[in-house]
Amino acid sequence: MHWPTSAGLPMRKRQKYPRAALRPLDLPTLVLTTGGLGFMRPAPGTWGSIPPAAVAALAIWAGVPAAVSITLMLVWSVLASAGCIRWGRFAETRFGRKDASEVVADETAGVCLPVAAALFAGGGAVFWLLLAAFALFRVFDIAKPFPMRRLEKLPYGWGVLLDDLMAGVYAAAGVIMLAVKFTHSL
Repeated sequence: MHWPTSAGLPMRKRQKYPRAALRPLDLPTLVLTTGGLGFMRPAPGTWGSIPPAAVAALAIWAGVPAAVSITLMLVWSVLASAGCIRWGRFAETRFGRKDASEVVADETAGVCLPVAAALFAGGGAVFWLLLAAFALFRVFDIAKPFPMRRLEKLPYGWGVLLDDLMAGVYAAAGVIMLAVKFTHSL
């Protein structure tokens, strides 16, 4: 068999997994797919990262106090994390592989951290900081800097979850640095 090459080096064939069926749409599936967003294409992880940033933006627009919004983000992160841990084995069986693309509750849990940091930093640039929180989270989640690749190897829901929480920590640090640099709000 002849493998395709890139710059003379052999490339691995990318394994393609079939899309999981939407049904049955039970509670674990709804939690793990963030209300079904994990079934959206392309880039299900991006779809799963949108709700916390969107809810935070709506809360700001509606005049919800920052402390309430921050608390909401942290509680949401804890609940999404608990779902990943609780139903990690179920997810592997339901979707046929570890860290299936349909499981986006980990992205939802992770992006809540930089969104909470953006809300904390606040100021007149809070909408820009929310956008930065979302973008930085996606960059770190995709790039997977140290130690995220190691965290992925943990069993069941832990490996699925902890790399995204680390991406959230990195993105939150980036949001705080941006807030200090450009808004002087901390």
